[in-house]
Amino acid sequence: MADKRDYYEVLGVDRNADDAALKKAYRQLAKKYHPDINPGDKEAEMKFKEASEAYAVLSDPEKRRQYDQFGHAAFDGGAGGAGAGGFDFSGMDMGDIFGDIFGDLFGGGRRSRGGNGPMRGADVRTGVRITFEEAVFGCEKELDLTLKEECPTCHGSGAKPGTTPETCSKCGGKGQVVFTQQSMFGMVRNVQTCPECHGTGKVIRDKCPECYGQGYQSARKKIQVTIPAGIDNGQSIRIRDKGEPGTNGGSRGDLLVEVIISRHPIFQREGYDLYSTEPISFAQAAMGGDIRVRTIDGDVLFNIKAGTQTGTKIRLRGKGVPSLRNKENRGDQYTTLVVQVPNRLSADAKEALKQFDMLTGNTLNQPTDERGDKKKKKGFMDKVKEAFDD
Repeated sequence: MADKRDYYEVLGVDRNADDAALKKAYRQLAKKYHPDINPGDKEAEMKFKEASEAYAVLSDPEKRRQYDQFGHAAFDGGAGGAGAGGFDFSGMDMGDIFGDIFGDLFGGGRRSRGGNGPMRGADVRTGVRITFEEAVFGCEKELDLTLKEECPTCHGSGAKPGTTPETCSKCGGKGQVVFTQQSMFGMVRNVQTCPECHGTGKVIRDKCPECYGQGYQSARKKIQVTIPAGIDNGQSIRIRDKGEPGTNGGSRGDLLVEVIISRHPIFQREGYDLYSTEPISFAQAAMGGDIRVRTIDGDVLFNIKAGTQTGTKIRLRGKGVPSLRNKENRGDQYTTLVVQVPNRLSADAKEALKQFDMLTGNTLNQPTDERGDKKKKKGFMDKVKEAFDD
């Protein structure tokens, strides 16, 4: 068996690895190389079989002891092992490890060994739309939802009054059935939820006439939800025990309320900081002084320097969004100042602007000659004439 890799090397674990480490390593490899995830990939299939064989040996205390003592020879007939046919998977119960893997791969989750034990109810999801200001400062909202409540007639048993659910004859009340099937590894024992009682271990012969054996009824409920200050778009609020009812005495699930925040015409949010733009006049930009800046708390005065240019960014400390952990701690507001140019000017305003321009560079008038006439750009014939005059 010289061509076989060491089982510990295959799983990537230390020789002193415990059962939990072995299982974790195998689950990672099985999910990576499983044939259903890699259809038609012969190399992946080979690695999956190699990892499964390694785990099958190392997860069994007796087989692991033999392997640690004799290596691969323990299972090829050379040391009194499983026989000349190679390692034998027959009779192994891989239901637990495969149940974990397939649950992760296909969203089924892990199956409990006690299928008829108390099971927590499923979570219920809904959404609520709020304004930008409500997200910043927090608010109270009332939700009108259809929720499942315990049936008042059968009190959740699902059975007709005067009767009780019977123990499932197919699974004997265990909620699970065991079956054996042929696989690529040989005969493998698997465990699945009982199809007769659906994992409850009980069968209702005489169903409650009010809930038809469900054990619950749907009813409209008004739920108050407190939305904390500083919540962001897409975050959810968990309300305990307002989800689906549990089974076999299990607790209710939770209600998850996703918050959807409407856009604001002025402010944009990044984390706990707010961003905005604020128009100012040319006179304010040139002269400086106090300007009025809009914030989520209302207008505030901010002093700018003379000669402020358009695009200047100012910072208003503590005018952002409150922290979810402590609403007294708030982010900042960053406002970009934009100098506005008037679209229309009166005659007096135009004259005043011309006087201003003459005092600050005379940019509106072109250069003139000694006679006061505006200088004209010389053309080709003017240059020829000058050449002959010379």
